[in-house]
Order: sequence, then structure tokens, then C-alpha cells
Amino acid sequence: MRSHFHKLNVFLLSSLLLLPAFAQEPEAEVSTQTRPIEKQVRRTYEFKEDRVYFSNEFDGARANKIEKDETGRFVITITPENSPINPSPWYAFKVWSKKKKDIQVRLVYPEFARHRYDPKTSYDGMNWTTLDPALVVEEDKGTGTGVVDSLPRSITMTLRTGKKPLWVSAQELRTSKHVNEWMNATAKAGSFQIEEIGKSREGRPMRMLKMGNLNSKRMILVISRQHPPEVTGYFAMQAFVETIANSDELSRAFRENWGIYVVPLMNPDGVDEGHWRHNQGGVDLNRDWSDFNQAETQLVRDFLTRKEAETGGKFYFGIDFHSTWNDIYYPMNPIYEGNAPRLVARWLENIRASIPYYEPRIQPNRRLLPTRVSRNHFFAKHGMEAIVFEIGDNTPRDFIRKKGEVGAVELMKLLNGRFPRIGGF
Repeated sequence: MRSHFHKLNVFLLSSLLLLPAFAQEPEAEVSTQTRPIEKQVRRTYEFKEDRVYFSNEFDGARANKIEKDETGRFVITITPENSPINPSPWYAFKVWSKKKKDIQVRLVYPEFARHRYDPKTSYDGMNWTTLDPALVVEEDKGTGTGVVDSLPRSITMTLRTGKKPLWVSAQELRTSKHVNEWMNATAKAGSFQIEEIGKSREGRPMRMLKMGNLNSKRMILVISRQHPPEVTGYFAMQAFVETIANSDELSRAFRENWGIYVVPLMNPDGVDEGHWRHNQGGVDLNRDWSDFNQAETQLVRDFLTRKEAETGGKFYFGIDFHSTWNDIYYPMNPIYEGNAPRLVARWLENIRASIPYYEPRIQPNRRLLPTRVSRNHFFAKHGMEAIVFEIGDNTPRDFIRKKGEVGAVELMKLLNGRFPRIGGF
């Protein structure tokens, strides 16, 4: 195992050195007042002559229009829920045919967008494989040197179809159904609790996993999936939480003294509706942590305030899992000190030391106010030592798990070992 991760980490480090620097996107001053969205029409598309069928009638699907062009390709138009929007085009559909055959499927996007996610395929909607790159033709590839402007404007993929539906998706599908199943299994295995803290804008449950000592004055918060396509961040969150939920001595000791509160799915509406970025209010939730115009951010805000009042305690650490082009940690600027000074800096140092040949990319935020994003609100309002944990779109899945597990272990070691000496960080 050590040899495997040695090779993997050398590969990742060399790859990162070749990538252009990608700083956290500016926290633009945008309104988070509810805006209209355009819902896709859910239907099955039947091409009788070819005896080929497509469907977007499932949670997480995104395929706005499907037609056949003069060359015989099936063309799927992918458009966002509204705009302006981050160019992260999400797509997901099913395809099948009466007889086994190879078909060509072209994905096209609006003028402002480019193809971002390598196609994944599945026959059960749960186990996924990246489509062989030899079966994908990139079209109108950008000539820029940046991450985004070097991407293609469309792709054509060759798919082998048959009677059994083939799922095709931008990333592995992890809808509210999958997340709820994972939460239920985790809670049952560890005798933990699940609380519905409210409803999303469209009425889906906002569920929280609660672990550890729920009367403790010492608490941490974990959230993920503010942005629907960011599945790799969700995978890291799963590994992080599952490690805290373990039955080993370190995890049990941590849970005896700490309350751990997890919202794995901040944007259930956007995930199930196959959105590129926004919630059903047409808003980027991670720009609403100042004005709190959306139900989802309001519910977490109110829970934090309520829990502090109930326990008379404090939240000492907050982590928000996301995905971007490559792995990056976005901590608070070192000039800011909260309830556990230097906790995050020490934590990142320990992660670096615990993964051989791994050099984390760390980019502190530039300003605290106005808060807008979750991390800044967690710190400014509650004094949490807060961080955004970004995972690359194409980071190997076993390395994502490794990072989540190591992150949880090193955090628990720090909090278990040093916290009794208040200010000892």
C-alpha cells in the first residue's frame, strides 16, 4: 500500500507543478435574492428508425434537448438552470437500444461554457467507470493557456448500447437518495442521530448527521455539496466523517468529548434537478452567507446559533468540502485567530507530514468581510477555525479517500491531545 501511494503522490505532485496556478474565484458582490430558473423537461426520447432511446427521467439528470443531426450523431444540448453562472456544465442521461450497437453522442453547451467533466458510465447508477478517452473526440478545443480557456466547446463520444440502459454522467451520481442511504447506514452502524433541520426551497429535507457527545460545549461542523456537481468533495467528506465514526480508540475518545454535526447535502434541490451550480432559488449558496436570502443557508445559520445557546459552548472547527480543477486548501488568513488559534495551520502541517511525497496546495483567503462564503461566516460569527477543502475533478478516488481519512485522523489527534489546555494551539 505504501508503494502504491508513493507512486500516486509522486504523480500528483508532478502533475500539480505543470498546472497553471488556480486561485479561489473572487467572492463577487452578487445579489442572492431569488431569481427565476428554467426547469428541464423530463421525458424519454425515442428514435424509432434507430431503435435508440434516451431518458432524463431520474434524479440528477441533465439533458435539455436531444435530436439527431445530418451525420447520424445524437446531439444533446446541455444548458444551465439560469445565468450568469459558473461554467461547470453538468450532464447525465440514460441511453439504450433494441440491439447492441455503437452510437455517437455529441454534447453541446452554450457559447459561454466549455466541456469540463470527463464522461463516466454505469449500468447500475452506483458503480462508475471513466469512459475510455479513445472513445471521446474533443471539438473546437480552446487555445488559451488557462485551465478553462483550453477546454473544448463540445465533445463527441462513442457509446456501446444495448437493451440494458447505460447511464452516462459528468461525475458519479450521488443524489439525495444516495446521500440519505449513506447517512442512515452511518447512523445505524454507530448509533448516531439524524435530525431534519428544515426543508430546502423546494421542500426536500435538510438532514444533519449528529455524532459524539451532543451535550458537549466543544463542537465542530462539516458541510458539503453547496454546488451540485462537486462530487469529489463529497467523497472526501464521506471519508472524513466515516473516519470520525470509526470504532477505534482515537475516534471513540474524540466522540466522547466533542459534538460533531454534519450536513452532507447543502443543496438537495440543485443535486436532484441536475443543476450546474445553483439552488432552486437560482442562487449560488456559497455567496449567501452574508445576506441569508435562501432557506438552505438560513437553516444552518440558525442551527449554529441555537446549538451554541443550548450548550453554552463553541464551535471550534468548520470545514466545507468542494471540488475544483485541482486539490486546494483555502484556510483563513493567518492574521485571523478564532477559538483555537493555529489549529488549521498545525492541521495542514500534520497532513503534509502524514502523506509521503505530498505537498498540499494552500491558498489563504484575502479578506474576511463581508462574509458571503461559508468559511468566512463560520469564523466571523462563531470563531471557528474554518477552511474550504477543495478536491480536483479528476483526483484518483483512492487518493481522495486517503486525504479524507488522514485529515480526520490529524484533526482528532490535535483536538484530543491539545484542547484541554485552552489556548494551547
